[in-house]
Amino acid sequence: MSVSRGGSYDAAMSKTLDRRPILVVDDDAKIVSLVRTYLEREGFPVVSAADGIATLKAIREQQPRLVVLDLMLPGLDGRAVIRAVREEGSTPPILVLSARGMLTDRLGGLEDGADDYLPKPFSPAELVLRVKSILRRTEGDGEERGIGTLAEGPRGHEIAHADLLVDPARYEVRRSGTPVELTRVEFRLLMVLLEADGRVMTRDQLLDAVYGQNATEVLDRTIDVHVGRLREKLGDDPESPKYIATVRGVGYRAAPAFSR
Repeated sequence: MSVSRGGSYDAAMSKTLDRRPILVVDDDAKIVSLVRTYLEREGFPVVSAADGIATLKAIREQQPRLVVLDLMLPGLDGRAVIRAVREEGSTPPILVLSARGMLTDRLGGLEDGADDYLPKPFSPAELVLRVKSILRRTEGDGEERGIGTLAEGPRGHEIAHADLLVDPARYEVRRSGTPVELTRVEFRLLMVLLEADGRVMTRDQLLDAVYGQNATEVLDRTIDVHVGRLREKLGDDPESPKYIATVRGVGYRAAPAFSR
């Protein structure tokens, strides 16, 4: 694992007030060097890793602000890394790098808990834009939200739905008093549906809410994957839903019995 810091680091960090590094993971040193160069130009400190085991160690020790993760890693692959990170309760946003056309890996990475993906070959400039977009969504500076403002929810305003209690200020969800661990994408998706007060949200609306301006790069099926994962964690039966109901051919809505 290596650590490097760009010359514009202090100026950028004075704006973000977050000195945690971005972790770039790829077994191709040229790709790591290229991504590091572009990120450092924007003032982001960078750490790197070349395999899955080193990645887990770096996440535990460095507490990165965001992880740029190649799926095709030696030993422990990227999807296994995502699962291990989420099972440990670690919540850094994860931007997956995926070979173009590998639909199964893209959807699988999102289902495992990644926040976004960028297909290979990629533009380094676009990668930087994706990183900034993810940080804006997850750290909430008010930009690039659109419908996503619903996903943020009023700070300090708890939302009750059936036996769920959602605290937007703390990014916490409890079911019958028991904490439910959700990824940021899953949390935002749940918030959008609950704040819609039972109105049907189309897949396009949900994509916009969760992914902002990058929604056009995300497959419609991605929302279905996230909803399936969210239902699994909530213990929700799609045939007799308590929390999320499917409106066939349209999208999703909060199941009946919405209350605050």
